[in-house]
Amino acid sequence: MTETPLFAYTLRLADNALILGHRVSEWVGHAPVLEEDLALGNLALDLIGQARSFYTYAGEVEGRGRDEDALAYLRDAPAWRNVLLVEQPNGDFAQTIMRHLLYSAFAHPYFEELSRSKDATLAAIAAKAVKEMAYHVRHAGEWTIRLGDGTDESHRRAQNALDELWPFTGELFEVDQIERALIETGIAVDPASIKARWSNTLDHVFDEATLTRPRDGYMQSGGRSGRHSEHLGYILTELQFLQRTYPGARW
Repeated sequence: MTETPLFAYTLRLADNALILGHRVSEWVGHAPVLEEDLALGNLALDLIGQARSFYTYAGEVEGRGRDEDALAYLRDAPAWRNVLLVEQPNGDFAQTIMRHLLYSAFAHPYFEELSRSKDATLAAIAAKAVKEMAYHVRHAGEWTIRLGDGTDESHRRAQNALDELWPFTGELFEVDQIERALIETGIAVDPASIKARWSNTLDHVFDEATLTRPRDGYMQSGGRSGRHSEHLGYILTELQFLQRTYPGARW
């Protein structure tokens, strides 16, 4: 299937939000304290809401009659375009928080820029999302500081999470031919334009958390073009179970 640049770009945004939203939702009923159980559930709902908006628009752009449900539930892993970072396992609480910080510190300024897109629909979705992601950054940042500057055990777990997830951050800033054309026409965001803000946010949090930022080295890549880790397959098995078992089922 040939994908137009706008469809592919919108699908990437949707897939990032849905996969991370699903990952975070896995904590509901399992968080360390009740307050955090509720907070993580709300974070997941924000992300899933963003995904629904992007999927709806992607379906309209594609013009093949696929709605948000078809795009979410009827694609196999190679057709997904999310970055590898968001599909990484929850691990312990520190790993979940660190993954969320790395992503939300990127998404917040990214959506701020996208809210000025020449595509009115993308701009409107981003304008709503940027308000949500501001809270996500604050929530993940505060927890990172609490864990990093807490006990020896919490510090160790936070640093281990950062070291393990850092090699997945490079993909956030990749730009291929699909996005380059949209960037040049003022529709998409050049991630290079927000990298300094992402970096400054992380440095501020890591400094207060007494965590050491890893050195840049080899970065994992491939999710945006459909090459995923084994983790995505397990996510989709759970996420798509109902639709695969009862094709065409409706609420």
